[in-house]
Amino acid sequence: MKKKKLINWLCLSGILSVIFYLLHDIIGAINYPGYNWMSQAVSDLTSTDAPSFIIARGYSSIYGIFSCLCCALICILINNEKSKLFKIGVYLFSIMNYISAIGYSLFPLSSAGYDGSIQSFIHVYIITTLVVMLSIISLISIAVGSLKGKEKHKLLGILSIISLLLMFIGAVGSQNVSKDIFGLIERFSTYSAVIFTGILGIYGFTIKND
Repeated sequence: MKKKKLINWLCLSGILSVIFYLLHDIIGAINYPGYNWMSQAVSDLTSTDAPSFIIARGYSSIYGIFSCLCCALICILINNEKSKLFKIGVYLFSIMNYISAIGYSLFPLSSAGYDGSIQSFIHVYIITTLVVMLSIISLISIAVGSLKGKEKHKLLGILSIISLLLMFIGAVGSQNVSKDIFGLIERFSTYSAVIFTGILGIYGFTIKND
């Protein structure tokens, strides 16, 4: 087995990003009296008036740092890949992560749910729209580029399709289910992108460097 370089090991920051996102969800909920993860969105935990704001925001910020680091390293490692579609997909997914990390930090919900404020409007209708659109386009590009490319990319292509399907289930389902399970269905969307970042991190760890 070829010796791994530092950049490969640092790609495992994608796994750390998944862990810290999960911690922001779990520990944030613990510090939010009355919070119901089945019916409330993850973003409620970091709304500026939430009792969990400080601690959840802390874990969320660390998640953002690790996810952006992982994506930046992956972009460097795939520089020699022949599939342009695959590379475009990874680049767009990385841009999505940066928009998500920076945008949601600058414009958290001002109150749980949607209160109609400018800050919440930007959070819900601008940043979220950009994140969703980039996620869909990037995952489709990665899937097609992977399945048409090298054999070693086939699994990544299949996993990107699964992530895309879960994202659609979350996006469409959260608009059509009862409020009692809104939070559960919405998490299909949010966690699909988060976990796929972790998957890319593992992929980056396996890439051979010349």
